[in-house]
Amino acid sequence: RQLGTGDAAGRRADTMMLLHIPRRGSPTLVSLPRDSYVPIPGRGRNKLNAAYAFGGPRLLAQTVEQVTDIRIDHYMEIGFDGFASVVDAVGGVRICVKEPINDPNAALKLKAGCQELNSKQALGYVRTRASARGDLDRVERQREFLGALIDKATSPGVILNPFRNLRLMLNGTNAVAVDDGDHIWSLVRVPLAMRSISGGGGIATTVPVAGTQTVSGAGSVVLWDREKARALFDALRQDRSVQNLVGR
Repeated sequence: RQLGTGDAAGRRADTMMLLHIPRRGSPTLVSLPRDSYVPIPGRGRNKLNAAYAFGGPRLLAQTVEQVTDIRIDHYMEIGFDGFASVVDAVGGVRICVKEPINDPNAALKLKAGCQELNSKQALGYVRTRASARGDLDRVERQREFLGALIDKATSPGVILNPFRNLRLMLNGTNAVAVDDGDHIWSLVRVPLAMRSISGGGGIATTVPVAGTQTVSGAGSVVLWDREKARALFDALRQDRSVQNLVGR
C-alpha cells in the first residue's frame, strides 16, 4: 500500500535486463521487455515474465539463455521494498521527466522537468506504462533511472558521507538477492559497468523489437525482430562490438 504496487497473487518479474561485461571492451546493458513472447522450457510460448511466475529465477535464467544463446553467469534480483530502500539510502534520485505523468495504477503523478524523486516516486517512474509506447518506453525509463542511481551512489556526496555511505552499503546488500554459490561482493563489477555505461563508455539498449500482437492465452505481447536480435546476441557472445547493431 505504501509503495502503490498492488497486491497481485503469485510471483512477478517486473523488469529484466541482461548485462554483458566483456573480457575486453565496453559493457552492454540490454533490456528484455517483460511482455516478450518467447519459448519457455517445458511451458510452451508465453510472456518472458511468465517464466519467473512458473519457475522463479532458475526458469527465468534458463529461458533467457535459450532465447539469447548466451550463458548467464550471475543472477541478481531486487524486490520493490529493496528498491525503495536503496533510493532512500542515497537520498533520492534526480530524473528529468520528459512529459507529465499521471498514472493511478503506479500511484504516480509527476510534472515535466528535472526533479528529485523519492523512493515511492522512483518506483512508480520505472513501473508506469502510462506513455505512448507502453512497455518499450518503460524499459528506457528503467535504464535512465539505473544510470542516475549509479551516478548518485558513486557521487562524492554519498561516498564521502559516512552516515549515507553506511546506510547504502547495508541497504544495498540486504536488498539484493544473488544466485546460489555467489556473494553480493562478487558482483562488484556490476555498478562499475553501469557507471561506465552511464558515462558513455558502454551501450544501453533494448532487444530489437518487430512489434506487438495479441495472442490467445497471453494477451498483448512484444515480438522480437529475430534477425536483428540474433545479430546482437551473437556479437555479445563473441565479444564483438554492437555499436552498429543497436540504438544507445
